[in-house]
Amino acid sequence: MPRVTAEPGRSRPWAGGALLAATGAAMLAAALLGDPAPVAVPAQADRPVSARAGDRGDIRAHNSPTLARNPRRPAELAVTSRIDTPRFSCALRVSPDGGRSWRSTRVPIPAGEQRKCYAPDAAFGPDGTLYMSYVTLRGIGNVPNAVWLARSRDGGRTLEPPRRVAGPLAFQVRLAVDPAAPGTLYVTWLQAREVGPLRFTAPGNPIVASSSTDGGRTWSRPARVSSAARGRVLAGTPRVGRDGELYVAYLDLGDDRLDYEGGHDALGGPPHPGPFTLVVSRSRDRGATWEESVADDAIRPTRRFVAFLPPFPALAIDRRSGRIHVAFEDRRHGSADVHVWTLAPGASDWNGPVRLDDAPAIDRSAQYLPQLDVAPSGRLDVAYYDRRGDPRGRRTEVSLQSSHDDGGSFGERVRLSSRTFDGGIGAGSERGLPDPGSRIGLISGPADAMAAWSDTRAGTEASNKQEIRAARVTFRGGTRPGSGLWLGGGGLLLIAAGALLAARSRR
Repeated sequence: MPRVTAEPGRSRPWAGGALLAATGAAMLAAALLGDPAPVAVPAQADRPVSARAGDRGDIRAHNSPTLARNPRRPAELAVTSRIDTPRFSCALRVSPDGGRSWRSTRVPIPAGEQRKCYAPDAAFGPDGTLYMSYVTLRGIGNVPNAVWLARSRDGGRTLEPPRRVAGPLAFQVRLAVDPAAPGTLYVTWLQAREVGPLRFTAPGNPIVASSSTDGGRTWSRPARVSSAARGRVLAGTPRVGRDGELYVAYLDLGDDRLDYEGGHDALGGPPHPGPFTLVVSRSRDRGATWEESVADDAIRPTRRFVAFLPPFPALAIDRRSGRIHVAFEDRRHGSADVHVWTLAPGASDWNGPVRLDDAPAIDRSAQYLPQLDVAPSGRLDVAYYDRRGDPRGRRTEVSLQSSHDDGGSFGERVRLSSRTFDGGIGAGSERGLPDPGSRIGLISGPADAMAAWSDTRAGTEASNKQEIRAARVTFRGGTRPGSGLWLGGGGLLLIAAGALLAARSRR
């Protein structure tokens, strides 16, 4: 099992050991009260989000969506997207009616900045405020010049003038809000020292975090998240835990100079042969100090990528229990598969990896770029790109699977995309390195889940057109969606184990 590690001089490693004995009582109650797991059913055909989605004359490449839902008015949705071609840009679109219709919102560019908005992210605060982070670019190299945060009080229809969060060379910017504390939010990024064309010139660029407790008006001094012992780190994904702690999942590329330092010259080919490490860091003091846990140190990379725009690991927190889930793509079985790791409350060892997709392991098809979210009931949803239908490995669809036992197993997949599309279309396709984006958008509600992704059905290799599409599923069957265990042949064993643990806890 992966080990919990700590860098000397940093804050102490995560408190751990065996699971709390009280877990036995919880297992017993779940087993006694459990119902058959609900089944996901498509609620509507996928619909375009980005403007002029079906217009082949509009060749913008929208990808890397973030999907957010207003907790005060759940019908209000927001989607951001990164635009790679024909010029770098970004977009925000909002829906007042649960995704039936969408409208574009103008993104304000501060005075003195070039009109190059890029790498957006978004989240609703618990009071209904929408926050949007993005980067402005400068020069013919289009390097990041500053990080900005804008907010909206009207569901995203308008954005207030942005406030500056950070300065030059901030890559892979991500945003997280505290769902229980209005006005408390975090921005994480990779702070580069020097860059070349589509590459970092040397190791040693840390992932950092900054916090705000006044809705983004002021920001703390950036604090280092990644250990100084980890030289090639990328793709930090922040989430806030149930007790206000901040988690950041990221990749340690080890000795991968091929991707990090651009040894492939942005050309396609075999992935780096060595392993990556999937790390989760935690701060209990709003980012001032950090402790880390290794989910897995044997991740086998599935593809080449440009270091500025890597695939992000997915991270989700069960706010009922504090259970942590991470997901990423891995080829340890020969082809790209989605894997999920779980850390139970009070545990120090991660469970997993659980191979998520239900395609046969021997079919050699690719499943990749997963996104996670946890419903209020505890149901864990995972959306991902899926090429199981094409032995050539190009025709792509989007699938969703759910777990009703805290990530221990996953049900049958539900297809979200109404049509397959060509996964070889995107910026870089002319070099054999098409970019599908860094992430998928996903939100999980009490009885539904909605995903947004980058789709190429209206594009060609010449146009590189990508559009954002979204689909929603509902969960039917069972009387308690997301309940723990369904008593089957092993039910008595689970009850006995739970009773034993509960009895020991009373001694």
